[in-house]
Amino acid sequence: MKLSKNLELSEAIRSETAKRIGINNMPTDEHIENLKVLAKNVFQPIRDHFKKPIRVSSGYRSKELNTALKGASKTSQHMTGEAIDIDNDGTSVSNLEIFQFIKDNLEFDTLIWEYGTDESPDWVHVSYRNGRPQRNRILRATKEGFVKYD
Repeated sequence: MKLSKNLELSEAIRSETAKRIGINNMPTDEHIENLKVLAKNVFQPIRDHFKKPIRVSSGYRSKELNTALKGASKTSQHMTGEAIDIDNDGTSVSNLEIFQFIKDNLEFDTLIWEYGTDESPDWVHVSYRNGRPQRNRILRATKEGFVKYD
């Protein structure tokens, strides 16, 4: 099933952890609708802008999968299909370029520079709320927790 022109549902629900421990990570119809809205408003504009494949490293997470991922937020928007993590390391489009494009060009709920260095995040977390106003909140994840991104 296509969520957008360049994003398949299978990409948005793929999880090695779920496979390894036998967790069903299939979203509900409501969560699939949220994923479609996220794909339309965030993923596809990124893909269209760079005209290159964009790698989703984590998308939808069932509650059971989210619990199995130690350290994952108990209120993660991944559980509602409203968040994706993008990790484009090793490609011609960097995580930094993706982060800056989202920050400067898209509406979003929360954008997180996930760990990494001052030059580039290890991955980019971005969420988009379906049917609710976007907060355009930008954070940076550190070992100590989250701080407001400057």
